[in-house]
Amino acid sequence: MENKEIGHHISEKFNQELEDIRNKVLTMGGLVEQQIEMAVQAFTSGDIELAELVIKQDNQVDALEMAIDLECTQIMALRQPTAFDLRMLIAVIKIVREMERAGDKAERIAQMAIQLSGADNQNHQYELEHMASLIMEMMHGALDAFARVNIEDITMITGKDENVNREYENIIRRLITRMMEDPRNITRALDVIWAARAMERIGDYACNICEHLIYMVNGEDVRHLTQQELEKKMKA
Repeated sequence: MENKEIGHHISEKFNQELEDIRNKVLTMGGLVEQQIEMAVQAFTSGDIELAELVIKQDNQVDALEMAIDLECTQIMALRQPTAFDLRMLIAVIKIVREMERAGDKAERIAQMAIQLSGADNQNHQYELEHMASLIMEMMHGALDAFARVNIEDITMITGKDENVNREYENIIRRLITRMMEDPRNITRALDVIWAARAMERIGDYACNICEHLIYMVNGEDVRHLTQQELEKKMKA
């Protein structure tokens, strides 16, 4: 890892324990990214088999979350870490929770893909592609920042959330209009709205990961700051 505060302990076993946690987090992050990508692909293409794979993979994500939580708790109890090490373990527990939630939302998108697979009109699905691209970029950026222990580009990642929110609002407006024009569109449109909402939440989870990472590196709690306040603090 690039951060000099990691992996420089007298106890080699302690170094190995921290590196093991890091590797597990990166493995879990890779699975969640894959889940999101497959879920979006299943939704836009109507691929039921791919959607079912996303749902099955959620068990792996849940198992990794529990394993990482347990390992972090054991290290805190036995090693009594301080300073950066303690912040890292606290942040990791929170980050894996955000990833697990993102995985749950990917599962939700996959479920909507299955429900919509028999629809005659697939136009609703394609409206989500740009929004999906944005949330995947955000999640990848957040996990990459964790992997490199680098918070220089954090505000670029969190700044994309405003675009995601605008996309979400536009999608909702268009779907509401279609439902009003033809009540036969209501059931399908509601399923698309649920999928869009799940994507919007994944963007929020990516932002949360960024906030936890800032705490890990700088020791500052930046939750609840506006984007402008966060940018100002990061420049200071």
